Amino acid sequence: MKQFQLAALAILSSALVLFSCQKRGNDVIFTSKPVIKAAQGISDSVPLCGTYKGHMAAGKTYTVGPGCNIVVNVGDTLFMDAGVHLYMSPASSIAVKGSFISLGTIDSPNWITVNGMLKTDNPSVNAGSDSAYTSKRLWCGINCDTSCNLLVLKWTHIEYTSASFTATPPFPSLSGTSHAILFQNSNGSFIMEDSWMYGSADEVRVSNGKVCIMRNTIEKLGFTGGDGFNCKHGTVGDIAYNLFIGVATNGSKASDKGTYSGPQTNLNMYNNTYVNGGYRRSSAGRGGSLNYEEGSKGMAYNNIIVNCKYGLRIVNNPPADTAHMKYGNTLSYGDSANITNQFYPQGYITIPQPTDIPVPSSFLPSPYTLGQVYSGASVVGANNPMFVNYPLPATQGIANIAYVGSYNFRLKPGSPALGVGYRGFSPMIAVPIDPVFGATEVTPPGKDLGCYQSDGTGNKH
Repeated sequence: MKQFQLAALAILSSALVLFSCQKRGNDVIFTSKPVIKAAQGISDSVPLCGTYKGHMAAGKTYTVGPGCNIVVNVGDTLFMDAGVHLYMSPASSIAVKGSFISLGTIDSPNWITVNGMLKTDNPSVNAGSDSAYTSKRLWCGINCDTSCNLLVLKWTHIEYTSASFTATPPFPSLSGTSHAILFQNSNGSFIMEDSWMYGSADEVRVSNGKVCIMRNTIEKLGFTGGDGFNCKHGTVGDIAYNLFIGVATNGSKASDKGTYSGPQTNLNMYNNTYVNGGYRRSSAGRGGSLNYEEGSKGMAYNNIIVNCKYGLRIVNNPPADTAHMKYGNTLSYGDSANITNQFYPQGYITIPQPTDIPVPSSFLPSPYTLGQVYSGASVVGANNPMFVNYPLPATQGIANIAYVGSYNFRLKPGSPALGVGYRGFSPMIAVPIDPVFGATEVTPPGKDLGCYQSDGTGNKH
């Protein structure tokens, strides 16, 4: 981190951001002008419990006390310098009414996790026996109130979330099972980049807000339900270059459902890689990769979908805003006919695109009616994306491979995903661009499909 971040970290007051605006086409882009003040340090000598602002110092280890929460009040900001370990107690949470900024780096990432938890990355272990979903030591995640203006997570590991709230929640709207992360301010920004999520009984929920969710690795989200990122009414922005593996339902979902203030849900989902998604959600027709429904709109290009229960779902009841959607250049791979029969999910209205791999005309009936039953037997095992280190066809049960471990999902030379990306659109860039108070980089659409690019751009994990 820059020296000023270590010696005099900025803290946001109630005058968090002064905005200047500029026009880009028909859109107004707001650029933040943060107020910089010296931030107080937080002691690591005693367990944390209660209200905090200021910064957790680089390289320090902090622990949240039993039965406690960390609360950031309206107008205050809590920073995490690089290399911080924050150990959460069972059912504790980080409740953000102001702003929370975690500034890990590639060399010194931050960790918000449970001390001493061991990963159970074994394909023979079912989810019901996996501590990532069921441990009694799970914590209650990062919960942002409607007053939260800014949540920034950079090079940050977030693990073992979504316990049930067992005491009085830090603000009244919280109850039941927690989300891994909750953000809900249509005028606020949620930036998550170059970070990791591992193990959660539920999902990341965005009920409102401007988002930039970019270059992350998402493992084992959702026990028997829940998406990776479930974005509701009022959510606008980009979800790109993420690796989703073993999510219970969808990796990323857009829906305009909700009665909140804010604009129509509008999300670009591009250059993501989805692997083994949808198998812990038993409902027919639900989940697997990426999804637009209930009045949402956006663009979805350059995605790789491998052994997911369902391909790209454009939902017809309640319908997505199909008049304002564009998508294509999707590579779909399946080890069985059960999977290839759902590249274009039956009962839904995803339009096969001639830029997709495999070419739809090579296996769909002619004429083809949207959502009809068809046989994908002829493309079982075809168009292997040729990951550097991941066996296809899968040698063990894909439902329990919900982790990266030693696998490498970059593309080998000769992959059918190389050089066929569509770059004729731009990211939405709904959030500020800033090394601290916004997105460090919004990576544009890539020349290759998926989250890893052959030129070294994209996902850095």
